[in-house]
Amino acid sequence: MESQREKVLETITEAELIQKGDFGEFVAFRFYEKSPLSSKYLAVVYKEIADSDGFVITAYYTSKPSDRRQIIWKP
Repeated sequence: MESQREKVLETITEAELIQKGDFGEFVAFRFYEKSPLSSKYLAVVYKEIADSDGFVITAYYTSKPSDRRQIIWKP
């Protein structure tokens, strides 16, 4: 995923959807037509420490966001 660093940061700052995680983290989603696996959503799981500080826990490509998680933000 290191080669996808720019997309990971873009997904957090320009998310199309943010869902609540199970342990206080957030999951940001952004759709990419071109990814290493074909057209997929990039999911970035991250934790906010302060308004302008946080860290990425993990990131992965998926076919769609989870239907069972609570939506925190959607444009």
